[in-house]
Amino acid sequence: MRIAYLDTIAGISGDMTLGAFVDAGVPVDVLAGEIQKLKLHGVELTASHVRRNGITAVKVDVVISVGEGRERSLRDILKIIDASGLSPRVKHDAEKIFQEVARAEARIHNTPIEKIHFHEVGMLDSIVDIVGAAICFEQLGVERIFSSPIKVGNGSFVDSAHGKLPIPGPAAIEILKDYPVVLTDVSFELTTPTGAAIVKAMSSGVLTSQPVKFDHVGYGAGSREIPHIPNLLRVMVGDLMSTYEEDDVVSVETNIDDMNPEVYPFVLEQLFSSGAHDAYMVPIVMKKGRPGILLSALVGRSKLDDILKIFFTQTTTLGVRIQSSERKKLQRFQREVVSQYGNVMAKVIIYDGRERLVPEFEECRRIATKFNIPLLNIYRALDAEFLGGEEDSPNAQNDAE
Repeated sequence: MRIAYLDTIAGISGDMTLGAFVDAGVPVDVLAGEIQKLKLHGVELTASHVRRNGITAVKVDVVISVGEGRERSLRDILKIIDASGLSPRVKHDAEKIFQEVARAEARIHNTPIEKIHFHEVGMLDSIVDIVGAAICFEQLGVERIFSSPIKVGNGSFVDSAHGKLPIPGPAAIEILKDYPVVLTDVSFELTTPTGAAIVKAMSSGVLTSQPVKFDHVGYGAGSREIPHIPNLLRVMVGDLMSTYEEDDVVSVETNIDDMNPEVYPFVLEQLFSSGAHDAYMVPIVMKKGRPGILLSALVGRSKLDDILKIFFTQTTTLGVRIQSSERKKLQRFQREVVSQYGNVMAKVIIYDGRERLVPEFEECRRIATKFNIPLLNIYRALDAEFLGGEEDSPNAQNDAE
C-alpha cells in the first residue's frame, strides 16, 4: 500500500505541505498547472530552495496580486472546487479538508457552519494550499496518510483579525481534537488550521511499528527561523509492508447426504494432491432431518478446475458453491535444525520480525518410530529445544540485533 508519512518536525501548515511534496517529487509546474484549473484570478505559485539548520528544503509561496476584499462562505468555496476541472479524487479530498476548517470555525464562534465566512485573501491562500495538498496526494499515488503526533507551539500569542489569540490557535487545536498532539515549548504558531485540517481529514492516524519501504523524501520549509529546531515538515512516501503474506483464494463447498462415508478420506486425499490449501468435512443436518456432510476446499483460482473435477467425479454432488476470499497468512518456510535426535525439518514461522520454530508432524512421527518414544514426548522435547536453543530463541535474536 502506497502511503505518505507526515513527520511534523516543527508542526505543519499548508505551504509546508506543498513544499515537502514538491521536494519529494511532485513537479512544481504540474502542481501549478492543476491549481490553474480552479480559475482563480491573481493567484500564482512560486517555489524556491532554502536552508533550515543546514537542511535544504523547498519553500512554496502563494502570491496573491489582486483581492476583491469580499468574504466567501464554505458553500461558495465548495462551488469553486466542484466547478473546476480537477479530478474527482482531488475535489473530494479538498472539500473534506475545507469542511474540517469550517466545522472548527463554527464551533469556536458558536455559529452555524453555513454562516461561516472566509476573507478573500485568506480564503485564496487556503484554497490553494488545501487543493494543492490533495493534488500532491494524487500525483504521488498516495493511498493512505499517516503522521507523527502533531507538534504545536505553546505559551504565547499571535495577532489575528479578532485580536490576540493564544498559541496553539483555537481553530488548530479544535481541529486536532482526538488526534495525538505534542505541546512544545516553542512560542510560535507551529501548526496552522490548514495544516491541522489536512492531517485530521486525511490521516489514518499515527504510524507506529509497521514496516515501510520509503522511496521519496521531501522537506517543506516554514516562513521563519525557529530557535533550537529546524522549521520543517518532512514527508516520506513509500510502501507499507504487510506483516502478512496475501493471496486470493476461492472456497468450494457442497452438501452431501447420499455417499458412502468410506469414500470421504480418499476424496480429501485427492483434493490435497490436486492443490487444495485446505479441505475438511463438517457434519450437518439437511432437509427432512437427514444427516449429511458439508465438504469444503480452499484453493487458489489457478487450481479451481482441478478441484471441481474432484468434486464432480469423486463425489455424488450435482453442484457446488464457489466464493472468492482474501487470505492473509504468516510468512513460513522449512529449515533443517540440529536437535538431540539428529537433523530434523522444522517449520519456521515469522511474525513481527521474529522467528518461531514448530516441529513438523512427519518428522516427529519418524523420530518416534525410530527411537520407540511416544509421539507426544517427541513434540514436547523438540518444542522445549526450539524455544531454548541459543541460536533461535527470541532473546538470542534480540542480542544479535
